[in-house]
Amino acid sequence: MTESEHDIALEDTDRIQGHAALVNNVKAAVALAGAVRSTLGPLGLDKMLVEDGGDVLVTNDGVTVLETAKVDHPTARLLISASSLQDRSARDGTTTTILLTSELLQNSLELVRMGIHPSVILNGYNIALEESLVELKRISKKSELPESELAIVSTSLAGKVELGASKILTSCALEAASVLVGEEGGNDLERLRIKRLQVNNGGIKDSRLVHGLVLAKTRLDSSTPSFSKDGKIAIIDGEFESKKIELDASIEISDTGALKSFHDRNINKLQNVVEHIKSLGVNILIVRDGVAEEAVTPLKNAGIITYRRMERTDIELLSKITGAKPIRNPLKINDIDIGDYSKHSEELIAGVKYTTIEGKKGGGMTFIINGTTPEIRSEIKRVFDDALGVAHRLKRESWILPGGGASHTHLARHLRMYATSQSGREQLAIEAYAAALEIIPRVLAENSGIDPIDALLSLSAAQNNDPENGSWIGLDAKTGQNISMEIAGILDPLFVARHALSGATEAVNSVLRIDDVLWAKQDAQTPDWQNEIDED
Repeated sequence: MTESEHDIALEDTDRIQGHAALVNNVKAAVALAGAVRSTLGPLGLDKMLVEDGGDVLVTNDGVTVLETAKVDHPTARLLISASSLQDRSARDGTTTTILLTSELLQNSLELVRMGIHPSVILNGYNIALEESLVELKRISKKSELPESELAIVSTSLAGKVELGASKILTSCALEAASVLVGEEGGNDLERLRIKRLQVNNGGIKDSRLVHGLVLAKTRLDSSTPSFSKDGKIAIIDGEFESKKIELDASIEISDTGALKSFHDRNINKLQNVVEHIKSLGVNILIVRDGVAEEAVTPLKNAGIITYRRMERTDIELLSKITGAKPIRNPLKINDIDIGDYSKHSEELIAGVKYTTIEGKKGGGMTFIINGTTPEIRSEIKRVFDDALGVAHRLKRESWILPGGGASHTHLARHLRMYATSQSGREQLAIEAYAAALEIIPRVLAENSGIDPIDALLSLSAAQNNDPENGSWIGLDAKTGQNISMEIAGILDPLFVARHALSGATEAVNSVLRIDDVLWAKQDAQTPDWQNEIDED
């Protein structure tokens, strides 16, 4: 096909090729990084996001900013996906991932302008990544003390909430994570076993973690006990109702006794169900849907504490922590379907009665989120989710690194020395990778009101002057001093740094392989020849 025929085939398409395509993609990455750059670090600033409906969201979380923003550029959306993957995998380091990706792409553009082919750059970047991961593992340390775990989770929350709230959220996250240790289910356990309950009852510091499932429910009959211990629980996955007879208004009923007889039979059936449940030794009955009015008195007389109209997620969690199996037909409930609870109680929170049920199987907790506004409570929920995610993963992989840009500065120094072992043009790509890593200490300093160039030079010199422990010297953003991150308690999990480097490098690999960007000017239409095929 000739060049003119190519042009005709793509006449309805906008197209950017070659160097222009790379420049366009790099600009998109730089713009995206600019949106979250100021959020990095303990002194990072917040972003106010205004939705179409006028709802306002104030957050310091990089991935929340990016996922909420309206972004049309395909490369920008690709980088947002990389940030979202980092959030799902490590629950931290999303802003770091975007900043590294942007810096790597900018350095790639400079190398391309020098005449280095993208495939050579990619090869050099991948070599640098492999060496970086090996070096990170080498300088990492095993976290074996509770104080280290506290410092790591606290570092992940730096800049997201004030210090007092950070201590509470860190403590709650570590306590919840300790409950999940040894449970099967991976990272989904954070969502399945820990309920988040938002209430308007004080400030952030009033938030707390409760062992058991907290429900915004009251007893069906107030005369039944509001507190009990060591009992049995059954779950009906449906309704506890009698069958209702539906009458057509045009039908004349001549025998009212037949209607009463039908009603009495249903009452007897309900009574039989109650007697069956009572015979199993059930103390608490959970009904997902409604309970017939005629069943209230029999249940009360049987001493069965009943709760109705439950959320599906609450039913599932209650089943896990008590061992009770949700059964649709109450008459088919037997001994193996009954669960056990250790304590059941009620309390008044912000004028609303809440019920707490603690299962004997354990593993279920409720984080009660307090805050003066719905927006604050929503942000606290996101922050707690991040803290819990880091704490949960830390229980399984407890290797730690220094924070404060220490590990990135050390890697940059290490890679520059390592690059000299490469004889080809990959050496330049590895040096570019090293330079990109320095974006983290630079932005940390920048967001702390410190000159980024002076801070980076000072930090590099401090690490170089301490051959034994230099890799653990980082920038204390609050004081501007270069100190031991281990002593200062500014620590990062190894898995966060590893995921961030890998995610950023993979995103750059995807973008650098693009040399042609095409936009269709109009919606795709069925070609004429397709109609001919259909007619045949």
